[in-house]
Amino acid sequence: MPEIKDGQSIALLQELHILTRDGKMNQDSRRKLKQVYHLTQFIEPLLRELQQDHPNVSLVDHGAGKSYLGFILYDLFFKNGNDGSHIYGIETREELVQRSQELAKKFNFPGMSFLPLSVAESTESTLLPEQIDIVTALHACNTATDDAIHFALKKKAKFMVLVPCCQAEVASVLKKNKGKSLGKNVLTELWRHPLHTREFGSQITNVLRCLQLEAHGYQVSVTELVGWEHSMKNELIIASYKNLPRQRPTERLQEVLQTMGLEEMGHRFFAEQLANAHIA
Repeated sequence: MPEIKDGQSIALLQELHILTRDGKMNQDSRRKLKQVYHLTQFIEPLLRELQQDHPNVSLVDHGAGKSYLGFILYDLFFKNGNDGSHIYGIETREELVQRSQELAKKFNFPGMSFLPLSVAESTESTLLPEQIDIVTALHACNTATDDAIHFALKKKAKFMVLVPCCQAEVASVLKKNKGKSLGKNVLTELWRHPLHTREFGSQITNVLRCLQLEAHGYQVSVTELVGWEHSMKNELIIASYKNLPRQRPTERLQEVLQTMGLEEMGHRFFAEQLANAHIA
């Protein structure tokens, strides 16, 4: 099939139910494979860059689900390497973790591990190494994306690949403080109506995340995931650690929080810690 990349295991795609037993693909599975391959186009150059520095790449996939991304990445880039590279799938549903463990064993993928943990739990888990090269979090709902960022910062990740989803926390704070700020700031009109509150809350959450990453020295790019038309959550954030200047994004982060009446959300985006670091 022209849709399947060279070197991709047909048997693996069948076990992942992307291909049927007779090797066919329906419209839903074709879309699913297209989405994963589209993501690999962004991740592949990051892997290549890391491999130039050290061959044993480590990747943690938060909210792994059935681990389509992890298995396809391992099959395409790591299965023949024997270089110590490792993919960790983090997923709260134990039945999915068990199924993924069985699948990795069946295909002799020793460099894959699956842990039944939340993103927050994994940050403190001794089952993961102290440093991770790449952190992915695809459709990690609400604060799980922020937990994944916290994880990546603690693990000193070189790269982050994030597709945020269902960002309700900031929207709820905007809604709560709407009455106090309506008469003070014309910008409140941006989220006065409930639908706009939800949409703007999602938008500003990702803006704050990007500023937070920049305030930690990352270069950030934001793009749209082509081929995810069935989902409104198709924003892709890629962060690359470049040790960039931190003061201006730190100040901007504080400004946005203050302007939007979101000061109480400062802890979520480490605003106080960042500000104190610059004062010190």
